[in-house]
Amino acid sequence: MALARKIAYNVVFNSVLKVLSTVALSLYSIRLITGYLGQDGFGKYATVLAFFAFFSALADLGLSSVTAREISREGANEPQILSKILSLRLTASFFVFLLSPFLVVWFHYSTELKIGILIASFAILFSTLSLFLNGIFQKRVAMDKVALVEFLGKLFQVACVILVVRMDLGFLAIALTLLASLSFNALFVLYLSRKYIRFSPQVDIHYWKSFLKESLPMGATAIITFAYFKMDTILLSLLQTSAHVGIYNVAYKVMENLIFFPAMLSGLILPLLSRFIYTDREQFEEIAHKTFKVFVIIVTPILIGTWFLADDIIRIVSGTAFLESVPVLRILIFSLGFIFFGNYFNMLLIVGNAQKKLMQTLFFVAVFNIVLNSLLIPRFSYRGAAFASLMTEMGVVLLTSFLVYKYIHYRPSFENMGRIGFAGLLMGMVMFFLSPLSFFLAGFGGIFVYVFALWLFKAISPQEIVSLFQKEEDINFPSPDTLEKISE
Repeated sequence: MALARKIAYNVVFNSVLKVLSTVALSLYSIRLITGYLGQDGFGKYATVLAFFAFFSALADLGLSSVTAREISREGANEPQILSKILSLRLTASFFVFLLSPFLVVWFHYSTELKIGILIASFAILFSTLSLFLNGIFQKRVAMDKVALVEFLGKLFQVACVILVVRMDLGFLAIALTLLASLSFNALFVLYLSRKYIRFSPQVDIHYWKSFLKESLPMGATAIITFAYFKMDTILLSLLQTSAHVGIYNVAYKVMENLIFFPAMLSGLILPLLSRFIYTDREQFEEIAHKTFKVFVIIVTPILIGTWFLADDIIRIVSGTAFLESVPVLRILIFSLGFIFFGNYFNMLLIVGNAQKKLMQTLFFVAVFNIVLNSLLIPRFSYRGAAFASLMTEMGVVLLTSFLVYKYIHYRPSFENMGRIGFAGLLMGMVMFFLSPLSFFLAGFGGIFVYVFALWLFKAISPQEIVSLFQKEEDINFPSPDTLEKISE
């Protein structure tokens, strides 16, 4: 199988399983957990997940991405590198696990919630192992196996949740399903990796120091990313009740389950932009323009559809006990819209070797997010957190678009945006009249009108979408050395 075809296969396979595991199974799991735990219990569970993300960011150290790069170099001693970095990875995770009780003890959380957070801190030993092993499959363009494991792991977690609910085992048992699924993933990935290579932990302090010099900037990025994606939940848990945390996170989970989509699209286009930015400026701008248009076309129905169907979406995801999440979802869905374009401009900055500027910007935005949440949550609770998220993502788009204009000397084309907007307006009108009648009728009717209007007004042609992806023989994938320059 040629490399380009193998990559295409991995993208399609990963996307399908990602939709099944991240969207279908995750939302079904949320429905089970919210129905069982209620607002207060789900708020505690969401707090556990937020601390899990925090501990994961602390233990990341940028090791996964740099490891994948190092083992992909020509002539690299893969077993030796993996053996030394595995021991470093496990040491960092174990240190965070030991640190977690000293952190949690200062908070006013209940004993049950504190134990749940400690379970999450232990779970990172397995999650970091999975991330570390992913580099082996990434090097061999075999990420379909990782996607399959993640899907099976999510399926296993849902089965565990069903068991907990039926046996009425309580909140801590729900928290343990996270540990169970992550340990399942780690052990399964470890088993599959033995097909390609065998290694064992090896301590080398000198190698650790030199490796950390390169990986720590990436690790800092992980902490910054956590700060403006998950800090709102932790601040909400400290400043408001667990019930308010639950109301906020039901809406946030709906948005969160779609966040992978803009990142996936950006990952598809990035190699092409990387190829042309310095060799064919006209081709680079053409691809960038079309990508921007595709993002607008995708975002428009998501915003309109969620606005009109928010009530039904919350009912489907969590039942009638979380209807207070509806206005939160209507705010957060606009955050998702900005996340799409934040990914777009971030991609351009990476392609243009402006990562340092991007990192500085994200740090500023993270601080802004924490300050804004600290001001709004005490007064407006979960609505304040949602508004802070919206303002944060808007800030990311404004600042990164400015950096793209200043350092990449590019600004997107707004050709045909009026036609797309008019198609969205027609969709909104249809949904306004149909949404009181039927969720599915409004959804399918709105999408049909939107797509038909795009075709009728010739807002975008199928050829434009296809042209974003070059033929197999036209693609020159970046070498490991090129990827290293891009990541610096």
